[in-house]
Amino acid sequence: MMTRRFSTLAACLLLSATALTSPSFAQNDAGKAVYDKVCVACHSAGIAGAPKFGDAKDWEPRIKTGMNALYESALKGKAPAMPAKGGATDLPDADIKAAVDYMVAAAKGGAKPAAAAAPQAAPAAAAAPAPAPQANPAALNFNRLLKPASKRNPPPPEDGIHDPENDGTHALQPPLTVFQSLPRSNAGNRVDWVKALDTNQIGPRWDRTDPTAAPVVMDLNIVREVKGSMPDVVYPHKQHTAWLDCSNCHPQIFIPQKGANQISMAAILLGQKCGVCHGKVAFPVSECRICHSKKKNVMPVKNAQAN
Repeated sequence: MMTRRFSTLAACLLLSATALTSPSFAQNDAGKAVYDKVCVACHSAGIAGAPKFGDAKDWEPRIKTGMNALYESALKGKAPAMPAKGGATDLPDADIKAAVDYMVAAAKGGAKPAAAAAPQAAPAAAAAPAPAPQANPAALNFNRLLKPASKRNPPPPEDGIHDPENDGTHALQPPLTVFQSLPRSNAGNRVDWVKALDTNQIGPRWDRTDPTAAPVVMDLNIVREVKGSMPDVVYPHKQHTAWLDCSNCHPQIFIPQKGANQISMAAILLGQKCGVCHGKVAFPVSECRICHSKKKNVMPVKNAQAN
């Protein structure tokens, strides 16, 4: 079970943000810090329809909508690609608005002014070498699915899910203690939950009030053909319906009709379709082979020189 924060692609937060009276681009250090941490993954290249950083044409129609309306979009999100605060819900509203100001100022030509020309000096004996380009420390911040070992399975008061002010939270067992006896996995929080369920090491309660209620398990696999060389995706209803009622997914997330659901990795990474759970409370999509598990039937290549 992954923590809710993902960040990844959370940078699409500022898709339609603006500020008509924003501070200058050069002075907005707070906005730049948020942009570098949260927004750069989408806005630097214009991914998923995000207006490209510094592109006046991309930003012009958004700027015209007005400051208040666009701050609202940034703070509360805008379908289909931008969640509220881009998923960085721990950031104060002021920081989000500062990042909006920073990007809008850049789009309006507020780039940092060049330094004034220094008085011409005598030519140096040898020009100093140009400084080596520095790696952008924010370049990998978008990938919310890959957590370092030290960040996995924190105790409930520190996991960002439970209320640390609630006494009951501190009474819960730390996951690392509970998980020691369960089957191991290389994905998510390193527990093979399906195997634990199949071997009766865990028993999810199907109904909150009725301890005798049993799930209605559907043993049906759906195969989705994938373009390119990746194996096809197999969706097993059995493993999902052992945990979830059909109404959790249908029809809000998946329309139960062949050909009615457009699914892509981009949508999943933005928290849609499979991404509603995977990468948040289920194993991350970085474990490609768990879903892409059906090998394609590759036709043999004929030898052109054969008779």
